[in-house]
Amino acid sequence: MLAENIGRIPLNSKINANGPDRTEIASLAVKGKLKIPFSELELSFSRSSGPGGQNVNKTSTRVEVRFRISGSRALSEAQKRALTEALGSRIDKEGWLRVVEQRSRSQARNRELALRKLGELLRGGLKRLRKRIPTRPSRASQERRIQSKRHKSETKRLRGRVRD
Repeated sequence: MLAENIGRIPLNSKINANGPDRTEIASLAVKGKLKIPFSELELSFSRSSGPGGQNVNKTSTRVEVRFRISGSRALSEAQKRALTEALGSRIDKEGWLRVVEQRSRSQARNRELALRKLGELLRGGLKRLRKRIPTRPSRASQERRIQSKRHKSETKRLRGRVRD
């Protein structure tokens, strides 16, 4: 189903005087120096259900990018644990993180959007959450809360039966 040259996406195709086009092997920049090589991603294409008119019946513009976090060499064990914990609901039983994109009529644009979405997911999963420092309410805020409760209580008391 997938082509053998998955992961080899022509980024800079240049004609050299020495020979034919040169295709660079690219990587997905995630955060700082962390880059996921495209050889660790699986791309598959199928027919889209999105916009495109009759074009959707002829071309495979839907893009699915799959990434196995546990099998990645680019990630450390701590990063793998953090991603698995943060993105657990998005990872299937086999351990694949899957991103699908079909908004555009163009396969190239959908591929770009899917890779961008995967990068954002990975960045979000690696983001460290700051620990909450518990604080106490101020005296003024406590007094405002009590005053508000008294006011609501008085309003509800006045809704009762009228006594002669």
